[in-house]
Amino acid sequence: MAEKILIVDDDVDTLRLVGLMLQRQGYEILAASNGSQGLAKALEERPSLILLDVMMPDMDGYEVTRRLRKNPATAAIPILMFTAKTQLDDKVTGFEVGADDYLTKPTHPTELQAHVKALLARNAQKGESEIVTRSQEHHGYIIGVLSARGGLGVSALASNLAAALFTRSQSEVILAELTPGRGTLGMDLGMPNQKGLNEILQGSEVEVTREKVYGALVTHISGVKFLLASENPRDVTLTSQVKNYEALIVRLSTLARFVVLDLGSGLPNFVQSILPMCTERIVVVEGQPNSIQHSKLLIEEIAGLKIDRQTISVVLNNRQRSESQMAAAQVQEALGHSITSTLTPAPELFPQAVRMLTSAVMCQPTNMTSQQILKIADGILEREKAR
Repeated sequence: MAEKILIVDDDVDTLRLVGLMLQRQGYEILAASNGSQGLAKALEERPSLILLDVMMPDMDGYEVTRRLRKNPATAAIPILMFTAKTQLDDKVTGFEVGADDYLTKPTHPTELQAHVKALLARNAQKGESEIVTRSQEHHGYIIGVLSARGGLGVSALASNLAAALFTRSQSEVILAELTPGRGTLGMDLGMPNQKGLNEILQGSEVEVTREKVYGALVTHISGVKFLLASENPRDVTLTSQVKNYEALIVRLSTLARFVVLDLGSGLPNFVQSILPMCTERIVVVEGQPNSIQHSKLLIEEIAGLKIDRQTISVVLNNRQRSESQMAAAQVQEALGHSITSTLTPAPELFPQAVRMLTSAVMCQPTNMTSQQILKIADGILEREKAR
């Protein structure tokens, strides 16, 4: 594939002549006649090199360079300033704002070609080095928690599992609530009106940088870091940003040893995209016939995403003491899938934890349900060490 070169110049003759000359060398040429157009095209096209004029009416090349360098999506693109300004101070300013090279007009085509080739070769070597660095980067253990339908305790299990993993490992743990418009954990933990997830989903996927994701995290008194979903119902439309979700999970995996994802209920497109990126998946089930049938269908669909069934755990969450609740052995038989853990009813524990703005595991670690969640965490720790 031909390397893209973006030429930004308000002189039509320069755009045409330089563009034609470089096109004959096999490059794909993009053109912009002012600074604003240049910024937009750079963000949209991600060229291999930008050939940038300094003197332009709406925004000079220095300001264009500053903005390109501030945006993580364009910060690494090589910039060759190509201008009639010949004073030494002009060149110094160009390098200070972030230009990689500087040529004055007029210049011989051979000289321009040599500078272009040198910059592209240098950037290619830098890119290979960055690929090696990223391949050596630590990637955390990702657990996706979901259910076939709402109200089965996914958020409660996810938040308490994150707290349990932090308690057991004393290492970085992130809980990401990925259901915009349906957030509950922010209010439960005393951190309402969070906009971090919204900001990540609203932009382009190239803007979902490691720094941006880290900046969106909030640290709870428990030590767990949270990425929290908004409570505003209209924000549910952001679930259509599948590419942003994918980029988010990649970034989160580099920020903590364990990442717990609250995926909510069902299999919307973003969840279908995220599940294959998880190390393991936990399906929350209730001991009721209809819930079991829905959960059985969910597990079949997850397996249909070419996911190993052995990486799908089932947690039977008995939220209420009731004779209508089926025993674990019955649920397992009806489900056609083994049950990893069973949580006993604890109707007083979770409201108390909410009043204390913490998790049940932190509130009453010796409670039977808390101990069961800690045991789930112990199993994850064992599997993580065996990877």
